[in-house]
Amino acid sequence: MGDTTIRRSYTEIADLYIRLFGDVSSVDPDDLRFLERNFGGCGGVVLDVGCGPGHLTAFLVDLGVTAHGIDLVPAFIDYARANRPEITYEVGSMSTLDVPDGSVSGILAWYSLIHCEPTELSAVLAEFRRMLSQGGMLVVGFFEGEGSFAHKVTTAYRWQVDEMSATLHVAGFAEADRLHRPATDTTRPHAALAARAK
Repeated sequence: MGDTTIRRSYTEIADLYIRLFGDVSSVDPDDLRFLERNFGGCGGVVLDVGCGPGHLTAFLVDLGVTAHGIDLVPAFIDYARANRPEITYEVGSMSTLDVPDGSVSGILAWYSLIHCEPTELSAVLAEFRRMLSQGGMLVVGFFEGEGSFAHKVTTAYRWQVDEMSATLHVAGFAEADRLHRPATDTTRPHAALAARAK
């Protein structure tokens, strides 16, 4: 799905999105522990790609991580900068980042791939691998399942955990950790994978 469509769709609901999800209190404690387990003590720069309002970037910084946030939506970046002016936030696309090869120690893509069409996923993961140093950590969070669905913002995609792990392997990653949370009455099935650059 094109960056223009995604940017426009999220810009239209940016204020509501920030009210609902713009604080770390909206994140499940298990997810925060997963992030701390896999990024805590990480040396070098961690990019939060698709950072939204920047709350998880700030969470990583508060853990002592040198984290920078990147998002397509200027309204999200404006909010993040105002909320935490000491953190670097930039407008950008995860598929065309001007980042030197092997220059970052970690990448967080928390629900950043959900609007990525299956035919585009491998190219995006290859770009992540290009930016990461050897042994660098990639963490992805996503809806677990199969196929597309009518997300409230724009079309989104689910991924089976083992399928995502295999795709990461082909892109040059080795799985290091995983998290799964089944659906509830109000939430969809959730999964997260941590993988190191081989």
